[in-house]
Amino acid sequence: MIALTLAEITAAVGGDLRVAGEDTTETVVDGLVDTDSRTMGPGSIFVAKPGAETDGHRFVGAAAEAGAVLAIVEHPVDVAVSQIVVPDAVAALGALAKEVVARVRAGGDLRIVGITGSNGKTTTKNFLARILEAEGETVAPVKSFNNEVGAPVTMLRVTESTRFLVSEFGAAAPGSIAHLAGLVEPDVAVVLMVGMAHAGGFGGIEATAKAKAELVAAARVPGTAVLNVDDARVAAMRDLADSRGLRTVGFGQGPAADVRAHDIQVSAAGTACVVEVDGERLPLRLRVLGAHHVSNALAAIAAAHVLGVAPADAVARLETVEIAERWRMQPLGSDRVRIINDAYNASPDSMAAALRTLAQITRPDERTVAVLGAMSELGESAGEEHDRIGLLAVRLNIRRIVVVGPEARRLYLAAVGEGSWDSEAVHLPDQDAAFEYLRTELRDGDRVLVKSSNSVGLRHLGDRLGELFS
Repeated sequence: MIALTLAEITAAVGGDLRVAGEDTTETVVDGLVDTDSRTMGPGSIFVAKPGAETDGHRFVGAAAEAGAVLAIVEHPVDVAVSQIVVPDAVAALGALAKEVVARVRAGGDLRIVGITGSNGKTTTKNFLARILEAEGETVAPVKSFNNEVGAPVTMLRVTESTRFLVSEFGAAAPGSIAHLAGLVEPDVAVVLMVGMAHAGGFGGIEATAKAKAELVAAARVPGTAVLNVDDARVAAMRDLADSRGLRTVGFGQGPAADVRAHDIQVSAAGTACVVEVDGERLPLRLRVLGAHHVSNALAAIAAAHVLGVAPADAVARLETVEIAERWRMQPLGSDRVRIINDAYNASPDSMAAALRTLAQITRPDERTVAVLGAMSELGESAGEEHDRIGLLAVRLNIRRIVVVGPEARRLYLAAVGEGSWDSEAVHLPDQDAAFEYLRTELRDGDRVLVKSSNSVGLRHLGDRLGELFS
């Protein structure tokens, strides 16, 4: 974080400062800001976030022992460290992030990109960060830090020398993106797609689209909206962008796209295509598996182009990315048995894309195996969407469909109903049972996809299988 006095931090968060030891209101703090006491070091700030399972106030002492010099708390704690008492610690974290980013932006050439979408946020964020880090100091989220805690924690990593801040915005509820994006007012707003992910929490896909459009509504003017014009709901956000005086840059495969992809080819070695920008055609060879990542690459190239990066440079840097992120189409195992661990998250769109990729990269002499768990947060659409994935797996001729957990049983029944008989589809109660089954079932030449929502935890099963067959 940039250097601020305790008085300045107190004013930013609207709290009551209680200094400890030799501190005064003019004591300067410039360390890491986080809600995790395990990340604390000398000069850091600990935000004591209450939680359903534990309370951050219990760890103020541990944070101070690790070097924290300030705690933001909702009630005073009997620990010898300066404290700012606020009504809401998470709100205070956001307020501090807003103040810090505003100061850096006012004093330099900081440019901010906000990214949202039902799928692809983290991959696009990683792609764009790889492109921009060669241009100047770039701050981007670790993992999927995109909620009311993770996004501000990332924002607070900016310094006076930061040139680019890439923020990823998830939506826990209507208004979430408006709040998070409102903290920084991105210069570039990137909307990837509107899908069924989290639709249950929003009341349907149209409500999800409205939530994603909050990013366009929060963008800085003058600024740019980078929109997936292959997605009709995202393309329709152009009207909102126009009404606010934003420039619009479209990406996709269709003729309306300013940044387009042609001739997409998927193999076990990665994904190749031709990217067209301003009439220039550039070959792109991604090491990342799956045709769906081409759209994420186009979004990153488009956003970087808006920020002044030559498309040829963007393409060259993307070709150095080996995996999108851990547990996202991550190749494990060996040439003998290849595991694709894509179980960090799952929605109907990403599940279908992963299954299609599995089918595309498997040779006729190899066997496809899909290890599938439940997709969460689909609300009333859950049954129908699990049915659809079961049908798709059979129609793609996936040779072994291994369904794990009671929540995914309907996917298994759909596969059986579509004709996956005679042990071609099996249903197992949990990860351990699945591991024992696969340990003896898998054979040389198998290509195995492991896919589920994060809450199901099949990513750990994927890791175990990868280690077993490495």
